[in-house]
Amino acid sequence: MTYSEPARAAARTAVTTGITVYGCGRDEARLLRELAPRFGVVPTITAAAVSEANIELAFGNRCISVDHKTRITKSTLLALSQAGVAYVSTRSIGCNHIDVGYAESVGISVGNVTYSPDSVADYTLMLMLMAVRHAKSTLRRADVHDYRLHEVRGRELRDLSIGVVGTGRIGAAVMNRLRGFGCRVLAYDVRPATAADYVPLDELLRRSDIVTLHTPLTSETHHLLDRRRIEQMKHGAFVINTGRGALLDTEALLPALAGGRLGGAALDVLEGEEGIFYTDRRNKPIGSGPLVRLQEMPNVLISPHTAYYTDHALSDAVENSLTNCLEFESRNRHE
Repeated sequence: MTYSEPARAAARTAVTTGITVYGCGRDEARLLRELAPRFGVVPTITAAAVSEANIELAFGNRCISVDHKTRITKSTLLALSQAGVAYVSTRSIGCNHIDVGYAESVGISVGNVTYSPDSVADYTLMLMLMAVRHAKSTLRRADVHDYRLHEVRGRELRDLSIGVVGTGRIGAAVMNRLRGFGCRVLAYDVRPATAADYVPLDELLRRSDIVTLHTPLTSETHHLLDRRRIEQMKHGAFVINTGRGALLDTEALLPALAGGRLGGAALDVLEGEEGIFYTDRRNKPIGSGPLVRLQEMPNVLISPHTAYYTDHALSDAVENSLTNCLEFESRNRHE
């Protein structure tokens, strides 16, 4: 949701409300402590992800806020419901880590937040530029004092066709940036919502030198780029994913990259990232064969689901999660 200033003002003057905030990082905790008094909120803050083991932290609070990093199990949702929780606000745009249907069946409503689309849009453009300029190989060689030119020349965005899959707030922000580079922009969305050159997905894949994914992850979009669709892509094309890992079939992507069918990939999200991304694995097994194989490839860039992570976006997510909870309480007081 996007909140108007009157809605924010109403939230700030609401009666004092208790909210339990799970999976709260240090920066988020600092923001919460700054914002909570202005919103009339008394937060219970924990760095631990919500689970059956810490349900007691939610006792007495009808609303909780959760992070996107850990999948919330059905048994945890049931335990939350039994503890009196009626609303879960996830500090993320996507809700694919929560079984929303099951939550509703046990009496829990689920809300997401919006945050600055510029965070992910900026990062997406950075990944595109790094991919087509072979930044990974160039920087790695420079780190070991090999300053020769790359064997393959880079490409300029103005000479390329970029296919944007998903044209919501983030996809639209990406397209706005791409127009400044003078490239051809194609768009696909089941619900076109902005001025763009919309084409069917199969056509977009055939014509695009870069395909960038910004659609929500649902049962319909799971493996949206599967083996068949990857084979439809232009030879030598690049794929960028700053959306959700499972939009892309990793097992189909690997041979396309290794065999030269695709020119490269830049992935900020990955299937099976849960429990790996956001942890220190320097002296531990990675636990993901596909991730290891991708990181070994010179034409693949991997980052740990960090595109959203800016000071502006983090502040938006925390504030909107508080507002979600307060508006839920306000609605229910008047029903």
